[in-house]
Amino acid sequence: MITLSKKLKQDAEKRQARNPVDDSKRVSVRDRLLIKEVQELEANLPGTCKVHFDDVNKLHQFKLTIIPDEGHWRGGKFHFKVDVPEDYNMVPPKVICETKIWHPNIAENGDICLSLLRDYSVDGTGWAPTRKLKDVVWGLCSLFSDLLNFDDPLNIDAAEHFYRDREGFKSKVHEYVRRYAQR
Repeated sequence: MITLSKKLKQDAEKRQARNPVDDSKRVSVRDRLLIKEVQELEANLPGTCKVHFDDVNKLHQFKLTIIPDEGHWRGGKFHFKVDVPEDYNMVPPKVICETKIWHPNIAENGDICLSLLRDYSVDGTGWAPTRKLKDVVWGLCSLFSDLLNFDDPLNIDAAEHFYRDREGFKSKVHEYVRRYAQR
């Protein structure tokens, strides 16, 4: 899987052969971190998740699929696009839900309310340089179970629907899963 590290090493060797000046400092800090973090992520991936790299040489862009095995969204297949910015690990990855979903913490346009994806947070649970990609993946998985938060929603309509009519909310969630999350 880690063809990027092999490619970087080969490129450095080619440059070294052409020009004996050390050119290895051109590899970004982000890419060096990602080589290690992707290996760690793949070794510790929750059973309900799959990671897919469209281009194995671009570890900073990948797709995450979550297939919850319990809760309201059980049986759905939810796709997330993860883009790790150049100034990672000082800033969090950008994550968008590509599957239309009825969820209090995920807007219908794909925006996600998860504190560890925030640059700053009042409660201290926002992004920190000590966090890793595996924390992001586990956090996204938890939005379908224990981090589900109806009291601090991004999708206010979904949260109000839950409080107003729990059976109606459940029916709408199942309808969204059936229509949009079966791909």
